[in-house]
Amino acid sequence: MKIYTKTGDAGDTSLYDGTRVAKDDVRVESYGTVDELTSVLGLAKTFVEDEAMRDLLHKMQKDLFRVAGELATTDGAKFPHRIGEGDTTGLEKVIDAYIARMAPVDKFIVPGNTQASAALHVARTVCRRAERRILTLSRHVPVSTELIKYVNRLSDAIYALARFLEGQQSYVEW
Repeated sequence: MKIYTKTGDAGDTSLYDGTRVAKDDVRVESYGTVDELTSVLGLAKTFVEDEAMRDLLHKMQKDLFRVAGELATTDGAKFPHRIGEGDTTGLEKVIDAYIARMAPVDKFIVPGNTQASAALHVARTVCRRAERRILTLSRHVPVSTELIKYVNRLSDAIYALARFLEGQQSYVEW
């Protein structure tokens, strides 16, 4: 089976539901950035030693396929695997559990004291960019409010994991 179709050679691509759009369409930008986030989480996962955290990152990656699928579909009825409120509350539980295990901090943290935390901080920034692209898309077409909340909460969860893995933290002093 060939992986190239030549159908995108003129600068357009097919969405999940078959609709053709430009490759630089804001919809493609939004789910493309989610795809990038999925890959960065995969990289971060290779540096994480804790099996439970690796499993959590793997679940996040799988959930991001649902996020991307929902974004890549103009007709929501054609993609039934939507992000729901339970997905968002699940992330909130993760955030609360990890933040509870750390001392409070009221300063900016310089990221990257470990390979795992550095990779997760990169993932966090990609997640924030994905959120911005999704918000741009939502100004042009309807986007699920639950999907938007989920991506916002996901960046918080990734931050909590990264901060947890920082170990000896370095702070920005003014």
